[in-house]
Amino acid sequence: MKQVIEAYKRKDAEKRIPVLRLEIDYELATLHDAIVASDTEAMGASKERLEKYRQEMVRLEA
Repeated sequence: MKQVIEAYKRKDAEKRIPVLRLEIDYELATLHDAIVASDTEAMGASKERLEKYRQEMVRLEA
């Protein structure tokens, strides 16, 4: 049973990683726009979302 759960998690991670990469790319573009506009509030929000995405990526790639 444990092996079945692990196999399911691996397949789930394989599908999530490409989507997560797109979300990171989009958020980096959003952060760039905030930096250009000198919008410190938007910069902080983007950095927080990027940190969450980074943590999720580390968990999925482990």
